[in-house]
Amino acid sequence: MPSAAVRTPEEIDQGSPDRGRVAVGSAVGTTVENYDFLAYGTAAALYFGPVFFPSDNAVTGTLLAFATLAAGFLMRPIGGIVGGHFGDRYGRKPVLVIALLVMGLSTVLIGVLPTYDQVGLLAPILLVTLRLVQGLAYGAEWGGAILMTFEHAPRRRKGFYSAIPQAGVPCGLLLANIAFLSTAGIESSLAWRVPFLLSGVLIAVGIVIRLKVSESPEFEEVVDKAETVRFPVLHVLRNDGTTVLRVIGLRLAETGAFYITVTYLLSYLVSSGVADRGVGLTAIIVASVIGLVTTPMFGALSDRFGRRSVYAAGCLLTTAFGFPLFLLVNSGSVIAIILAVVVAQAIAHDCLAGVQGSYFSELFDTRTRLSGASLGYQLSASISGFIPLIGAGLAATFGWTGVAVLFSGVGVIGLITVALTRETWTPQRAAAATTPVVVDRPPAARVLD
Repeated sequence: MPSAAVRTPEEIDQGSPDRGRVAVGSAVGTTVENYDFLAYGTAAALYFGPVFFPSDNAVTGTLLAFATLAAGFLMRPIGGIVGGHFGDRYGRKPVLVIALLVMGLSTVLIGVLPTYDQVGLLAPILLVTLRLVQGLAYGAEWGGAILMTFEHAPRRRKGFYSAIPQAGVPCGLLLANIAFLSTAGIESSLAWRVPFLLSGVLIAVGIVIRLKVSESPEFEEVVDKAETVRFPVLHVLRNDGTTVLRVIGLRLAETGAFYITVTYLLSYLVSSGVADRGVGLTAIIVASVIGLVTTPMFGALSDRFGRRSVYAAGCLLTTAFGFPLFLLVNSGSVIAIILAVVVAQAIAHDCLAGVQGSYFSELFDTRTRLSGASLGYQLSASISGFIPLIGAGLAATFGWTGVAVLFSGVGVIGLITVALTRETWTPQRAAAATTPVVVDRPPAARVLD
């Protein structure tokens, strides 16, 4: 007699009964995670230089603040490995709850940190420590949230459903920038403390929702068949190492351009005198609102036209938009600045982010999917975390043209990588297959460790 964990073809086609709740629960969680992580980026661009790294040279303070931003990214691959291991071995749900709790607590603690003027070198040490904890939690979070949604989703709409948690990126960014915009007029340290402290409210909401989410049906099938892998990360590295490299390249196009837009550009607007911080925050808020629609829209388009074609379009736009982005910003026009950020973030970026959940998941076997997708995703993030720092250095040497080249350069990396990565989903395959096609691996590689 088949186990209850084994689904019929009709159940696979329709998805889990909990598919909607899981998608919303994952999206709420990723919103909280991104609010916490991105609030740090905004604070680093606007406040943390003089608060934690006082210097006679404003550029030096900014560079040091961006260096702590990058430090969190260094921990994300470790978080991806840890979260991937436990998620592939024991389930997606426990990883999601623990990662959210750790991320939230570290963010609240940043909001009560003493400054350099109060405790000297201890202040930046504590800041970096909490940033590392943030990176660890975020690294464990993404894969679980995406895969829970992907594995609950209807077979022919996995692109759309997997893009819903990805909408947590613009939603978290929106909330973080609204928080900083609302406190911009405060002269005291509350201007940057309050946004971090507000994270406590979001944590409570996210934990409650995630505790009610059911475990992934595809993971339960793997457990039922006793096919879990003892060391999933090692399995991935041995059998899917080239696929991990492809994910890194694909992801660089998205996250590299993203951090130039939402982190470096804020600092550039203020330091160059082009506009005040309110204009930059408003532009990001507008783009984030639009991103709540465009992110799932691009995911749905990938269900219709294929993952690879939609992703290639996003990489092409990123490549082409580097110089127009700064030309529009340098005009000083508020409308032009908002338009520039909307194109860079809500269209170019979200075209990539909306497809990643399904595209990356389909590149790996169910037994090691969380480890494989998370490892590639977070290794790329650890590189991209240095983008604002690199951008500030290039600007100091070459001016804004150096940053524009960097923006287009990550798009070129994405274009090259997508050309080397095969399609995983098309309408024709949707009609012919009972599960998404797994590519980039010979059948003989599918063995248990």
